[in-house]
Amino acid sequence: MLYLLVALIHGLATNPNFQWGLIGHNLFDGFVLKGAVRTLMLTFLSMLVGVALGTILAIMRMSPVPIVSGAAWVYIWFFRGTPVYVQLLFWGSIAALTGQHVAVQIPLTGIVLFHTSPTQLVPLLLAAVLGLGLNEGAYMAEIVRAGILSVGEGQVEAASSLGMRRLQTLRLIVLPQAMRVIIPPTGNETIGMLKTTSLVSAALAYDELLQSVTLVYQVTYQIIPWLLIASIWYLVMTSVLTLGQFYLERHFARGATRSLPPTPLQRLRALFVRNLTMFHARQATESPTRTRREWP
Repeated sequence: MLYLLVALIHGLATNPNFQWGLIGHNLFDGFVLKGAVRTLMLTFLSMLVGVALGTILAIMRMSPVPIVSGAAWVYIWFFRGTPVYVQLLFWGSIAALTGQHVAVQIPLTGIVLFHTSPTQLVPLLLAAVLGLGLNEGAYMAEIVRAGILSVGEGQVEAASSLGMRRLQTLRLIVLPQAMRVIIPPTGNETIGMLKTTSLVSAALAYDELLQSVTLVYQVTYQIIPWLLIASIWYLVMTSVLTLGQFYLERHFARGATRSLPPTPLQRLRALFVRNLTMFHARQATESPTRTRREWP
C-alpha cells in the first residue's frame, strides 16, 4: 500500500502534463489573488445573509401563530426544493422579468423618482449574494431550529419564572447554549458555500476564483495547470475555515465539558514530547551499561 502511494506521488510530481513550474509561477498572480478575495467576500456576504435569515425563519417556524409559522415553512419548502443554480440564473435574468428599464416612483402619485436598468439595480455581486444567501437561509433555518430545540424546556420555564421576556430568554439563555449544536453544521455549510460560489462563474459570469482562471485557460488552452491553481486555493481557504470552525466549537464548548479538546499546536507539542521521550528511553536501553571504576 505504501509503495502504491509513493508511486502515485512520484507519478504526479514527474508528469510533465501537470506543468508544476507554471503552477508555481502563477499561484500568487494578481488576478488569481483577486479572484480568491472575491470568492471569500462572496462566501462571507452570502453566509451573513443566510445565517441572519435562517435565524429569523427558525424563530418564525416555532411561532404559535399559524400564519407566521406557515409563511416560514413555505419559504423553506420553496428554496430547498429548487436548485441554487436555477435561483442564480433567475437573479441574473432579472431583466427578462422587469424589462430593460425600471422606474422607481412614489406609490399612488405617479411621480417618478428615477429610471434605472435592471443591471444597475441588481449588479452581479448583489445578484450572486441574493441567489446564494436566500437559498442558504432555508438550510440555516433548520439548523438553527434544531439548535433551539436541543435546549431543555426547563431552562425556558426557569427564565419565564424570573420574569424574562420571550426574546430575552431566546437571546440570553437559549441561543448561547444552542450554539454548541449550531456551529458544526454551520461550519460545514460555510465550507460548502465556499465551493458553491463556483456556480456563480457559470450562472452570472462574476469574476470569482474559478471564473478568473477560466478566462486564462480559454486563451492559453492550459486547462489542467490553471484548474490545479484554483483547486490549491480552494484547499487553502477550506483549511482556514476548518481551523476557524474548530476554535469556534472549542470556545462554545466551555462550561459544557470538563476539559476542552487540545488545539492543533497542543497536539503537535504533545506528539513531539512523546516521540522525544520514546527516543531517550530507547537510547537508554540500547546503550551498554558502564560501571564506574572504584578507586581505593
